[in-house]
Amino acid sequence: MKTKVGFVSLGCAKNLVDTETMLARLAAAGYEITPDEAEADVIVVNTCAFIESAKQESIDTILDLAWLKEHHKLRGLVVTGCLAERYGEEILRDLPEADAVVGLGSADRIVEAVEAVLAGERGWRASGDKEAAPLGGDRVLTTEGFAYLKVAEGCDNRCSYCAIPLIRGKMRSRPIEDLVKEAKDLEALGVKELCLIAQDTSRYGLDLYGAYRLPELIRAITAETKIPWIRLLYLYPDKITDELIAEMRDNPRVVKYADLPVQHISDAVLARMGRHGGSDVIRSAVARLRAAIPGITLRTTVMVGFPGETEEDFRALCRFVKETKFDRLGAFAYSPEENTPAASFPDQISEQEKQDRCDEVMRIQLGVSARRGKSFVGKTLRVLCEGFDIPAGVYVGRSEADAPDVDGKVFFRSDKKLAYPRFVDVTIEEAEDYDLIGRNVSLL
Repeated sequence: MKTKVGFVSLGCAKNLVDTETMLARLAAAGYEITPDEAEADVIVVNTCAFIESAKQESIDTILDLAWLKEHHKLRGLVVTGCLAERYGEEILRDLPEADAVVGLGSADRIVEAVEAVLAGERGWRASGDKEAAPLGGDRVLTTEGFAYLKVAEGCDNRCSYCAIPLIRGKMRSRPIEDLVKEAKDLEALGVKELCLIAQDTSRYGLDLYGAYRLPELIRAITAETKIPWIRLLYLYPDKITDELIAEMRDNPRVVKYADLPVQHISDAVLARMGRHGGSDVIRSAVARLRAAIPGITLRTTVMVGFPGETEEDFRALCRFVKETKFDRLGAFAYSPEENTPAASFPDQISEQEKQDRCDEVMRIQLGVSARRGKSFVGKTLRVLCEGFDIPAGVYVGRSEADAPDVDGKVFFRSDKKLAYPRFVDVTIEEAEDYDLIGRNVSLL
């Protein structure tokens, strides 16, 4: 009987891709991958450490899984990912529940880590050079119908609040030919939607080719595959070039959707954040995209409670959210991260004030989202059907306006039994806060 390995992947989509490559290494080494944690001999936890709440979730997950050592067959826990990279020594010292720690630069040694734990070793650790770690590799796909394509690792933006460059290192773009090969492999697995991701996807190619090459990459993937939907996530406003807008406008397989992490609109706050480009750049990017691509869905994230954010700054952000009417928006409270410049800035804001401001922004956005949802009632949308909700008795999918994991869903009834993933036409009959409800009218 094969030894069974379970996996828990926390955090962002970029982390999920790392999980899938580690799964492929373990599967190639002869291990059976199990989704049932109670059946696992070893569990690997791929952690997140972006903000304090993510770190706490990672720790809580490790502690919860350790229960399986006493009550089921679990023989060991391996901790990897961002928390392992940043706090490897502390994890082994303070969390005896963790049996092995694998840093980002040593993810290719995940099989060694599992073997060490199974051999009874405790306190095993691998910590290599994260900026020399292999990029890409075979994957065990864990998503249905769509897949993420990580075009680069690390980040060069150096925002004052962000620990990602400290954790993942400088930006390293992958060659276009490697990414095209991976896209073809994913297409062969039945992927209908390819989501291009990086810490700053719009910066793709600058480190490798000396110029922004995202439009060229899109064209290469389009030429070499027939994947119907190509989605672009994490496009920074200061890097929205005319060439990129033209490619998004003219390429029928690029979904008309852009994720622009703006963070704020106050120039004073943006300057302290170390963001590239001020309010004029943000407003210009939004205006240019909407003018060139009518009906485009725009998503963003904003941060409230940054050190020194005045009431006037916050009110400016609220007005911006009301006026701009982003189709999708998420707000989060600033979290001071050690060894980042912003952590030592004066005028830190209380946790209660940060949460109050976050709640207010999301109340504004809820009204925007409700009005937007109602505008779809009576319209027919192309939907990628991804599954069936058994308790509700309806199919579940996403429209072009819905990115995986972060946006809403389309729930719909059908008179026919549908295989999935597949595209269908759905007429929208109702709208909830963030989701749409409808009926399937034809297959595509």
